[in-house]
Parts: sequence; structure tokens; C-alpha cells
Amino acid sequence: MSTLEIRDLHVEITPGDDEPIQILKGVDLTVKSGETHAIMGPNGSGKSTLSYAIAGHPKYQVTSGSITLDGENVLEMSVDERARAGLFLAMQYPIEVPGVSMSNFLRTAATAVRGEAPKLRHWVKEVKEAMKELEIDSAFADRAVNEGFSGGEKKRHEILQLSLLKPKIAVLDETDSGLDVDALRVVSEGVNRYKERENGGVLLITHYSRILRYVQPDFVHVFASGRIVESGGKELADELEANGYVRFTKAAV
Repeated sequence: MSTLEIRDLHVEITPGDDEPIQILKGVDLTVKSGETHAIMGPNGSGKSTLSYAIAGHPKYQVTSGSITLDGENVLEMSVDERARAGLFLAMQYPIEVPGVSMSNFLRTAATAVRGEAPKLRHWVKEVKEAMKELEIDSAFADRAVNEGFSGGEKKRHEILQLSLLKPKIAVLDETDSGLDVDALRVVSEGVNRYKERENGGVLLITHYSRILRYVQPDFVHVFASGRIVESGGKELADELEANGYVRFTKAAV
């Protein structure tokens, strides 16, 4: 069992030469193995900032509070140390990496996380099986990372990494954005397989409840004005779908 614990987290960002802007204003959240937590909220509420703070993005400065994974201080770890400790971030906007093939990228990442290079014969089989499950054409292994990929293909590649790296806790930042119905189904099935096979914890950030029809949340948290203003079960997502965020944004002011 693993536990990601966030306590009274405050985060700010400094755009250019301007004054710092506080984004997170006291976030408390605990995610354990086998749990799926959905974070929902309007644009600008701080959802992605939370994911970047967990991953260690240098533009986002933690001014107070704590993040621990199994009791270890995450904030004292570098980005690569966080990944090796078992944290994973699927980005909202995956970047292109020209000149680096998917196959080389994935094996290098797996070697870094696992501490040794996977045996080539077993690795090739592992990648092929994972790509087949995600309905990714095998030809993509020789293409540069995300270069020329559609939005859906980029998101499938993020879940392919999740499948192969097997983290303790996965933070999925709007993995459902830009997906058509078929891609949403495939990506959701990949998230569910990860949870079932690895007993991983999932922190799923989303605007809409449609992905929650496929990935059933244990907890739903409403984000507004840089903090969690209400928590509940799947019924809370249904209320948001029906009535929007107005009730919660007014309460957060």
C-alpha cells in the first residue's frame, strides 16, 4: 500500500517579471493505492497547478505545506527522483520530442525507473502487448515521440507509459481532453487495467464527467479558487454535470 499525502499546500507562480500570483491556497488531499480520486473544477481553479506541483515543475513554487509519498518528503526530491519513487504525470498537453523514437524513449524511461535495463526480448514482448491493448499501431514505435501525433494518439502514448512504468500513484491531467468516443474508451480501459494490475492510486483531473462513466471514481473533489471546496462520491460529479460549478465558485469567494 502506498499513500500520497498533501497537506495545506500553497503554490505560487511568477509570470515573467511580474509579482508572484498565488494559485493554490491550502490544498489537503490523500490518495492511497487502489483509490481513484477525481478532481473537477472550472478553468483557472488550480487543478493543473496541483499536478505540476506534485511532479516538480520548476515554474510552480511551493510556499508552504507538504507533499509526502509513503512518508518521504516529495518536495525535497528532484523531478527524476519523484518518478523513481513512484509518481507519474500524464500531461494535459504532451510535448513532441523530435529525433527520439518512442521505442528508445520508453526503454530509457523504464531503465531509469526500474534501476536496470529490461531484458530486450522480454521488453519487446511487453511493449507489443501494451501497444496492442491500447490499439496503437506497432509502426509508432519507430516514430519520434509525439511528433505528428493526433491528440488521441498523444494521450494513448501517455497511458502506454503508465502501463510500462507501473507507478505507485498516477496523476492524469485532463487525459480525456480532445478525445473522440473510441479513444476515450481505449484510454479509460488502460487506466482501469493499471489500477487493477498494479493496485495503483489514481488522481484524475477533468472538467467533464464523461470519463467517469468509464473510470469509476471512489471520491470526487470540487476545486475552486485554489482549494478543494467539497468532496463526495460519484453523485457529486453528476450534480456538476447537471448544474455546473456556480454553487461552488460562489462559496469559494
